[in-house]
Amino acid sequence: MIRHSSAKKVARPLLIGALALLIPVATAGCEAGFDAPTLEFHQASAGAHVVVNGITISNVFVLGAPTGSSLPPGSSASVFLSLFNGGTNSDALVSVSAQGASSGHLSGGTVNLPANSAVNLTGPQPSVVISGLKQTLSGGEDIPLTLTFTHAGSVTLQVPVQPQSFYYSTYSAAPTPASS
Repeated sequence: MIRHSSAKKVARPLLIGALALLIPVATAGCEAGFDAPTLEFHQASAGAHVVVNGITISNVFVLGAPTGSSLPPGSSASVFLSLFNGGTNSDALVSVSAQGASSGHLSGGTVNLPANSAVNLTGPQPSVVISGLKQTLSGGEDIPLTLTFTHAGSVTLQVPVQPQSFYYSTYSAAPTPASS
């Protein structure tokens, strides 16, 4: 009489199959080593965000002085932002102004926004500068910033001032205004 256990015949392949399925799960992510992107610091998006007439304005911030110092009255500050035109017609950013500054400047003039496309004015070199600060500006404050578009109109945002430290230490400060 030959005896064989059908339970052993089923259990062994089931065990091998289960182990085979666990090996990829156990080793997933190991190939990245010490250079894994998850080990790097990523700045949280602290900038202002709004959608106005099909234009998404995101991650808007003003670059302040390094931590522990401030930008004095009369100086300039860099502004960084991303724009996305989700509409079917092109538009353009034609001006920038700040309540706490005498003027705003778009390097290169008008910023064209083709339909269904993004434009990043995110640095490290500033494309947008506010000049003639009317008061001291420090990291952690907010400043009202108005962006004016050809078709979408104007929008005013409360924009945070980020210190030029840590993640933003490689971003360029606004050029010093020429004395007249």
